[in-house]
Order: sequence, then C-alpha cells, then structure tokens
Amino acid sequence: MMVNINRQWCKGCGICVAFCPKKALSLDDEGKACHNPELCVECGMCEQYCPDLAVSVEKTAKAKTGKEAA
Repeated sequence: MMVNINRQWCKGCGICVAFCPKKALSLDDEGKACHNPELCVECGMCEQYCPDLAVSVEKTAKAKTGKEAA
C-alpha cells in the first residue's frame, strides 16, 4: 500500500491519527502526519477523514487479495 502524505497540505490536525484503527499514523516533530507501513492494514480511513485532502491511498495487491504480493 502506498500512503502518500502531502506535507504542504497537512496542517497537523491529527484527525487521520485519531481515526487510524492500528495507529499506523502519527505526527512527527514538525507536527505533520507520518505513516508506518508495518502497522497499516490498508483500510483507507486516513484518506477518508483528512479534511485537507493531504492523505492519498493507493491500494496494493495485498489490499485487493488479502495476501502479500509474491
């Protein structure tokens, strides 16, 4: 999964962090969202709830099939 965070658009509100069910998002030292792919379950909640459209999610083979890509 590719979670892309546009740091110019991110205002550090923390909404994506609050809605992430696996805590795969956090705010860095600059107050911007950052993503930990090892914790991510590819649900897309971060993209759905970001009020500034700073988060975009591109599904991978894992998300489409439920299995890791070979």
